[in-house]
Amino acid sequence: MALIQEELKIIKLKDLLNINLALPSYQRPYSWSAKSSNTLFIDTYEAFKDGINEYRLGSVILQKECSEKYNIVDGQQRLTTLTILLFCLGDDNQRLLEEKYSKLSNDVIVTNFGVLSKRTNELTDDERKKYKDYLLNQCTTVQIVTDSEQEAFQFFDSQNSRGKELAPHDLLKSYHLREMNNEDEKQKVKIINNWENMNQDDLDDLFKNYLYPLTQWYKKKKGLGYSSSKIDSFKGIKGTNIYNYAIYHKASSLYVEQLNTNGSSELLASKFLNQFQLTQPLIAGKRFFNYTLHYGKLLEKIQKQINRFYNHEQVPSKRSGDIYIMQLYECSLLFFADRFGLESLTQSVMQQLYSWSYSLRMAMNAVYPQTINKYAQGQHERANYGIDMFAEISEMADPEELKLLVLTKPDIDDNNKEKYKAIYTLLCKWNGW
Repeated sequence: MALIQEELKIIKLKDLLNINLALPSYQRPYSWSAKSSNTLFIDTYEAFKDGINEYRLGSVILQKECSEKYNIVDGQQRLTTLTILLFCLGDDNQRLLEEKYSKLSNDVIVTNFGVLSKRTNELTDDERKKYKDYLLNQCTTVQIVTDSEQEAFQFFDSQNSRGKELAPHDLLKSYHLREMNNEDEKQKVKIINNWENMNQDDLDDLFKNYLYPLTQWYKKKKGLGYSSSKIDSFKGIKGTNIYNYAIYHKASSLYVEQLNTNGSSELLASKFLNQFQLTQPLIAGKRFFNYTLHYGKLLEKIQKQINRFYNHEQVPSKRSGDIYIMQLYECSLLFFADRFGLESLTQSVMQQLYSWSYSLRMAMNAVYPQTINKYAQGQHERANYGIDMFAEISEMADPEELKLLVLTKPDIDDNNKEKYKAIYTLLCKWNGW
């Protein structure tokens, strides 16, 4: 690690904040909760009231870009919160106040400003002055400075992970960053910036409820229990792999990338060629990040199309079972669009996949993830037994083949006919039940 030894030291918060600190573009959005911000206030204020001579705020990792500029690699969340707290105490000269944050960050900053402003307004003027002086002069941090951007990426892998297990998508991010050693640094920054600006809860949802189940179901495997122990499905083919299958897929991916960048208009047919397929292995490194962004955007488009096509009663989402069914329907549309293109989601296709998905809702009083998993593999005895929908789609050569699947009327519970009247009406209309 390219540490700058002379800048490795314990430093007062006042001196740290006087450095020309900057937020690199690959930093994730500011996301500290109101609870965490309140905890920081309580901990530091109690240290102040108890007369603790030095209160340690942990460590901060900086990357020295030039003689006067220090990128915050690790510690952004705490430093931003402390800057907000000092602003609430009347100190508006902090350099971080001049930094540009993303919209996601700005929304959280406004929320935490409200929390910390309320807490500091509870103090007397004398307390506010003394507490601010305590923060600046008696709160310290361990300053670690590196002059290597590559090291900054490695530190970045583990930022904000202290005290809790990394999410599966964070582990994948770390893995694929290591596979990008030969990539241009600017390209890395751009890719990671796009990734980090995605809502992290949405990323978790994308892998857990869509990508992982789909990459298993079409192979007739269980799509349940996605966790850190099951991320191998998304590690892909390493750049060093020289087996025939690996060379074929790497060459194919490179060819499509080059076509999209420099290809002829005849081959492109007035649009970019699709670079990914859920039934094909991905390539480790930058393509993983592009893969994730691609399917996140495709899912958004499908969800918007569903909202245009149905009303809320036709795709209910109040009960957990209803949400599972809706996600199953979204999965079927996502998998179909992945194979044949978004334009393949015609009215008849949407109706057929809706009928298949919501037949299970009409047949069951209670729906659980295990119910969905069993049905997706064509093994649920209460509805369309034997129709392994995702395996069927994966083998179709033409979208019209979907219409050849004959759906049977499930044994519909009388209570469900009334509870899900809007769904029942559509199913009867479309299927002649």
